[in-house]
Amino acid sequence: MRTGQQPSGHGFGSPGAAPRATNTDTVWGRATGKVLAYIALTKPRVIELLLVATIPAMLLADRGTVDIALILSTLFGGWMGAASANSLNCVVDADIDKVMKRTAKRPLAREAVPTRNALVFGLLLGLASFLWLWWRANLLAGLLVVITIAFYVLIYTMVLKRRTWQNVIWGGAAGCMPVLVGWAAVTGSLSWQPVVLFLIIFFWTPPHTWALAMRYKEDYKAAGVPMLPVIATEEHVTKQILFYSWAMVVTTLVLVPASGVIYAAITIVAGAWFLLMAHQLYRSVRGGAQVKPLRLFLQSNNYLAIVFVGLAVDSVLGLQTISDMLS
Repeated sequence: MRTGQQPSGHGFGSPGAAPRATNTDTVWGRATGKVLAYIALTKPRVIELLLVATIPAMLLADRGTVDIALILSTLFGGWMGAASANSLNCVVDADIDKVMKRTAKRPLAREAVPTRNALVFGLLLGLASFLWLWWRANLLAGLLVVITIAFYVLIYTMVLKRRTWQNVIWGGAAGCMPVLVGWAAVTGSLSWQPVVLFLIIFFWTPPHTWALAMRYKEDYKAAGVPMLPVIATEEHVTKQILFYSWAMVVTTLVLVPASGVIYAAITIVAGAWFLLMAHQLYRSVRGGAQVKPLRLFLQSNNYLAIVFVGLAVDSVLGLQTISDMLS
């Protein structure tokens, strides 16, 4: 099987974009370059997942009602938390970021920001996130953000990422936390619905990330990161992608009783579409055909957005739920 060449995508799990080149010969140019470097530390494109996941969870928690002020406050607090985790991740991963081509332009890899400054920047963002969410929402939402940051940096980045091929599976739990934060911000507690949303993203993460890693496996290999495509055959990787894709789609259906016909219809159609793509990738690999795994990576972004936007619309309209229809 030959992996086709494609430009890298910029999705929920894609690398943070490098800051735009500026004229560093002037004071304004140097200042602008420094600001852009700090922004790049937060990996803005990765934070898109926060927007996709948090809002539908909040709307589902308060079905039929839209509290704009609370949503915006929670998004801002969650953004600071995600920016904190991403900045601290850059500090820990600076050595491998210098080795990998797709991450070589990150601020610490090119020494655009001092490591100490990046560490302080990340820690201050985390503290600000906790205090903001405690003030604007509740203590549980703030604590969940702290847990997310600690898990992503201490467990995933410092332990799992460089030691096991299961790094993406368990480390991906940090990316699932926004739905818990959003639900907690509205209700002050947790329930089975946000757990299902958590699991949807949990099962979505391996297919999403492994499809990207198939394209950049030489980068990961050079950096000594044991991503599954580095240590396993492509047939095995695509078989695992299939398994998690099915688990993801089945999990989306668990939420159907708590939603209306809009979510039910969208998740069934979108799930069939994504499974078709995953099966096509697997069959192509088995047949020895040329494949472009980045297509699945990019379409996984679209899939998650479609499902969660469908849930958001369904929740805002507040129509009769499937369970109420059947009772």
